[in-house]
Amino acid sequence: MWWSVALATLGIVVPGIAAIYEFLVKGRKRLGYRVQLDTTANDVGETAAPGALSELSNNGVPLVDPSIVLLRIENTGRTNIDEHDYAVRDDDKAGIRVSFPGRRVVGLVVTELSDENLRSSLTGLSVSDDLVELPKVPMNRHDHYKVLAALDSSDGTKKGDGPYPDPIVVGTIKGGVGDGRIIETRSRTGTSMRAMALIAFLAVLVVAQSVISFRGTTDTPLDCAGGRLTLAGSTAFEPVVREAAQSYQDVCTEASFAFELRGSGEGLLALDRAGEKADLLAFSDGDKPDGLPGLVARPIAFVLFTLVVNGETGVRDLTTDQIRRLYRGELTNWKQIGGHDVPVRLISRNPGSGTRAAFQRRILDGVREPGSNSDNCRDRDPGSPAGVVRCARNSTEEVLRAVTDVPGALAYSELGAATDREGLSLVRIDGRPATVPDADHGTYPFWETELAYTHGDPDAHSLAASFLRYLTNQVGADIIRAHGDRPCAELANPQLCHPAPLAAD
Repeated sequence: MWWSVALATLGIVVPGIAAIYEFLVKGRKRLGYRVQLDTTANDVGETAAPGALSELSNNGVPLVDPSIVLLRIENTGRTNIDEHDYAVRDDDKAGIRVSFPGRRVVGLVVTELSDENLRSSLTGLSVSDDLVELPKVPMNRHDHYKVLAALDSSDGTKKGDGPYPDPIVVGTIKGGVGDGRIIETRSRTGTSMRAMALIAFLAVLVVAQSVISFRGTTDTPLDCAGGRLTLAGSTAFEPVVREAAQSYQDVCTEASFAFELRGSGEGLLALDRAGEKADLLAFSDGDKPDGLPGLVARPIAFVLFTLVVNGETGVRDLTTDQIRRLYRGELTNWKQIGGHDVPVRLISRNPGSGTRAAFQRRILDGVREPGSNSDNCRDRDPGSPAGVVRCARNSTEEVLRAVTDVPGALAYSELGAATDREGLSLVRIDGRPATVPDADHGTYPFWETELAYTHGDPDAHSLAASFLRYLTNQVGADIIRAHGDRPCAELANPQLCHPAPLAAD
């Protein structure tokens, strides 16, 4: 009978789907390494200075059998990795350990960083005999760093013919691919076992789809809800919202979404006007303003913000005091604080922006930004008083485009949107980069809680309630992490995400 064939097939399909879930969803974290160079003095051919390697010394004592190893550590997964993802004790400063059998380490140096923000996390290098301990370095997607080790034979004698044993790299990431261990990422020929496994799983999916179609089932996936929901508010959080909505809709095909993401303030006001029956969620970078007593907040994510400058400014680090002086108009040229001879031009978000409110609250100590005096962000408008050029834009994307185009521009933005943009640079604040660990521990000041607001409590079976649950489960959390933010539950100090107590309205 057809049903017996279906049951037999499902016996294969269910484990296959579970494996795909492990591979594609849970296994997004991945840490890899490559040994890009491992050479001894005996391997060196003609050089400009013959014998230079053999004359290397340690505290004036010549090395007996010198060798050099160049090691690359890289985030090869699809989500960011922070210091809490390393599977070691909290009091263990090392995230990765590298041993060199038959050799001892006489020197170690960091030679390459994909992002200068990694440097502050690489201050905890430790060397002991044949062991190198690398710190728990937070790494965004595609980040990497390289360390160069100078070594000598462990017993003080020259090794015979043949290479030393390969370095042994040990490290584990919580929730990573497979068992989470750091894996070697050197290129190999042929089809990998992982690729073969994925092909097999996809074949199982095809069979599963055939069985489901044959049975004509109309069951919906767990916790799916139908209907139409409008998503409004923050432009800083817009990339996360759009990706999560598309992902939800791909699974829950009876759901559809509309987008009105024009700023936190505008979204909150639209929700307040719509009332309790509105099929609308409003996302806000931080707490709602006073006078909206019907709106209920739910913490979604810990969002990092950053200052950005046009690449021609010559500035990469600002103190909090310098930032406040810039926005008060006391500094008008970047050369006044060690940058290039370029006029300062300030590009802000329009009033009502949650990002602007976070900047005023976290960086300007509650002081409101002065108003705009320019439409083109380059020159003051006719009739405006003398002073630094100030302009405003409606969205994060418009701000970043303007910073790229305008020499001397300074602005603020959600971190994920500003990362890896050509023509602009991220700015450290008081020497600290925009990282979750720095913000979590109070050493980086520019962050905010991303809150989802509803008008009252939504029905538990509604699309609004279902989508909120989706944002905070495994898939939604992975999407949040992939954009450089962090689910509130994963913070070392999760109370940072709690909304402020409601004021009397």
